[in-house]
Parts: sequence; structure tokens; C-alpha cells
Amino acid sequence: MPNNYRLAKVSSLLKKEITLILQNDLENDLIRDHFVNISKIDLSGDLQHCKIYITSTAQEKVRKEIVENLNTAKNSIRHSLGKRIEMRRVPEIIFKDDVVLDKGLSVLKLLDELTNKNQNYNVEDKDAKS
Repeated sequence: MPNNYRLAKVSSLLKKEITLILQNDLENDLIRDHFVNISKIDLSGDLQHCKIYITSTAQEKVRKEIVENLNTAKNSIRHSLGKRIEMRRVPEIIFKDDVVLDKGLSVLKLLDELTNKNQNYNVEDKDAKS
């Protein structure tokens, strides 16, 4: 079983190199027009499979299209990775949309709404007592 230090080091290297490939080598206007960021990489213990979670400033529909385009181009990305890094076997890549950021933002929005309602309730309560 590979140790966690090695997994973290390989994940970091993959994240760095894939980011460079997305910025410089990939000729896809949709990806170039929208800010695409790798938020997380899940690498299997045997280094054979890699899930790459993508975030973007684009709307949900466009993000899904970006992920589809990346999954279509995953073989060329994997080929470029093989040229850039020295590994016995470059892992199989799957791109996924990272929805954690959206969920966090929706929770923060709900908390803001509750805070505003609470403040309005307290102001109305003070006016009624006066």
C-alpha cells in the first residue's frame, strides 16, 4: 500500500501539470474563455485512476459543457502528461464538476437571509414596544 506522502506528492504534481496543460496546450475556446480551476484530485492508492474536480466561474450549464469537453480531451491530456512527467504509468483521468463550492455559497446565502430577517424582526419588535 503506497504511503499518504507519496499520494499527496503525486497528486500535487498532477494538479500542477494538468493546470499547465489546460492553460497552454489545450485548444478549446470554451475552456480558455472561462476561468477553470482544479479544486481537488482524488488519486487511487495504486496510482491507476484519478478523479479531477473542476470549478469555474461559469454558470452551471456551461460548467457541465466544460467538463464534457475535458472528458472528451482526456486522452490527449493524458498523453501530454506522459511527456511532461516521468511515471511508470500515467493514471486514467476522469473530470468531474465540483459542486461543493456552489453548495457552500447557497448555505451562506441562506444564512445571510436569516440574519436579515432576524434584524428586521428585532427592529419591528422595538418599534412596536415604543
